[in-house]
Amino acid sequence: MKIAILGGGVIGVTTAYYLARSGHEVTVVERREGPGRETSFANAGQVSAGYAAPWAAPGVPLKALKWLFQEHAPLVVRPQADLRMLVWLARMLANCTNSKYATNKARMVRLAEYSRDQLSALRAEVGLEYDQRTAGTLQLFRSQKQYDEAAKDIEVLQKWGVRYELLEKRACLSAEPGLAYSCADIVGGLRLPGDETGDCFKFTDAIYQAAKSFGTDFRFGQTVCSLEGDRHGITGARTSLGVVNADAFIVALGSFSPFLLRNFGIRPPIYPVKGYSLTADIVDEDRAPVSTVMDETYKVAITRLGNRIRIGGIAELSGFKTSLPADRRSTLEQSARSLFPEAGDFTSASFWTGLRPMTPDGTPIIGATHIPNLYLNTGHGTLGWTMACGSAQVISSQIAGRNPDIDASDLSITRYQSCAVSAWYRR
Repeated sequence: MKIAILGGGVIGVTTAYYLARSGHEVTVVERREGPGRETSFANAGQVSAGYAAPWAAPGVPLKALKWLFQEHAPLVVRPQADLRMLVWLARMLANCTNSKYATNKARMVRLAEYSRDQLSALRAEVGLEYDQRTAGTLQLFRSQKQYDEAAKDIEVLQKWGVRYELLEKRACLSAEPGLAYSCADIVGGLRLPGDETGDCFKFTDAIYQAAKSFGTDFRFGQTVCSLEGDRHGITGARTSLGVVNADAFIVALGSFSPFLLRNFGIRPPIYPVKGYSLTADIVDEDRAPVSTVMDETYKVAITRLGNRIRIGGIAELSGFKTSLPADRRSTLEQSARSLFPEAGDFTSASFWTGLRPMTPDGTPIIGATHIPNLYLNTGHGTLGWTMACGSAQVISSQIAGRNPDIDASDLSITRYQSCAVSAWYRR
């Protein structure tokens, strides 16, 4: 089958690899000059299956109000005349209940655990190198309240058989010796030994090379402008350099996916949640993190990538702006310096931002649509790399007419279905 994948980030490129390996003729269209140049470029560096959780959680509405007046807030909302933002926020807040949090986290962990296993198999199969480590994630608590609230996440981890360790302060220092130099109050942590780390951009580039070896046609520097077709099927994707024809089309455009789909009655509730990162050279090995430390207070991940430290985090709702405000950098530095002082050259660190495609419930949208040959693989939020291999396997199985290895029935666009689709059908 001839398949066109629209989007060349970690999701699109990984999907291309699995489909090309299965014998399909695959074309990837990407507006940047190479793979993984946008949201995949400098993310936090985590493959965190155990830490997969929605931002929409009980207590978040109250916390969000407090964050409005906090200097180094993990969530920033820039008020503007944007109806899409307001609708998305309302839907996200509606998911901040105990029952919905449990449902959303359970399906996110299900996909993330499966994806991590697929990544492990892929790494052995292809021999990928991307500054990877398999030393787990330590979610660090600076207050007793945070430590106690971990019980809710532990229930889900137990349900899905995810390995975890609830640690007191001394055990945290044993897992991450660099924390011994910290000036922060550390109460304890939740360690997930099955989690991994690495450079997502290096991974995307490596899997791009592997996909090319199976004949994948990558067309860089082409912007996807629109889809051509009707309710019976898509016939082509119009780009800035012409029309790409295929038997099936997969939209993997992250935050930009909704713009391509709205004319077909498909309205995925995806909104760009801006994230930031710093990448600093290590100057003191003893003070540096061994793997990933997730600072629960600031919602910042501090990750070891070879001889570098990646500090990633912050969720900012400000539309599609890609500016780099100094106060966001200050928040990342504050978290890193308080936990790993003098571990890296934070002053000279490179500062980056990316638009993470978030759904209100935190779960990506994967699978078929009401258009027979149109599929979605988008909306992965902060967990694009964590879920990339699993998402690619799921959609590859669906296109082949097979049942995926995991239950994917609650991952499709149908969970957001509305009268808009039926109205479009009647046109």
